[in-house]
Amino acid sequence: MLYIWLSLHAAIQKTISNEEIALISYVIFFVLTVTIVFVLFFVMFQKRKNQLLLDKIKQQQQFDEELVKTQQEIQEETLKHVGRELHDNVGQLLAVASMQMKAVNKIVGESAKPKVDSASQALNDSLTEVRALSKSLNSDVIFNQGFEVTVENEVKRLNKSGLVIAELFSEGDKVVFENKKDETILFRILQEFFSNTLKYAEAEHLSVVLNYNESSLIIQVKDDGNGFEVARANHGSGLINMKKRAELVNATFNLESQPEKGTVLTLVYPYKVV
Repeated sequence: MLYIWLSLHAAIQKTISNEEIALISYVIFFVLTVTIVFVLFFVMFQKRKNQLLLDKIKQQQQFDEELVKTQQEIQEETLKHVGRELHDNVGQLLAVASMQMKAVNKIVGESAKPKVDSASQALNDSLTEVRALSKSLNSDVIFNQGFEVTVENEVKRLNKSGLVIAELFSEGDKVVFENKKDETILFRILQEFFSNTLKYAEAEHLSVVLNYNESSLIIQVKDDGNGFEVARANHGSGLINMKKRAELVNATFNLESQPEKGTVLTLVYPYKVV
């Protein structure tokens, strides 16, 4: 009898133990399932959140690019209009004035001729400068002439101004750009640098080096002017415009300057895909 009772007691304990194990296993399985679901949900939520953030950043970048492109197009149209006005109106007026001065030179006395000749020469120089300036402002002229010829003409114009001694050096085999608009954008960057050099740098010399490599054009512009602290000038409109233009053509932009040590601008324009 005792044996039967002990056997029954052991069986009940075994049954209880199996039930407890099953319950514990169920609880563990449930907790693991909930944890895995929570982790998956959290990961998916973060992934979705990051994707939305990336999409927002991408959309903002596209908006900024379109805005910059629109601004550049408006600026180019404005410059083109100004260039045409200079050539057609101001240029014509100066040409007429020059012809009138030649007519006056024939009828004035000998004592007045030197002054008339001087005025006539000033008019001719002004006419030449206006025509050169009108060409540098008109993007159609840049398209027709090409980048290097346009830069060369601008360097000549700087030399004629007498404000700085400018030089142009070309290295490597010249490459014709596939995208003609890029030529205009790069030239506008150089124009901005030239303008800043003349207005602020008080430089005596300015050099432009065009280095044609297999995959890129390296442009380096350098002056020996006053220089400045680049960190303080980062928010200037001129520097921002140059950087934005460089981004439009996927060019690497680097500007280095120190007070009393001049300024160096380096552009690396990838005109080929290797």
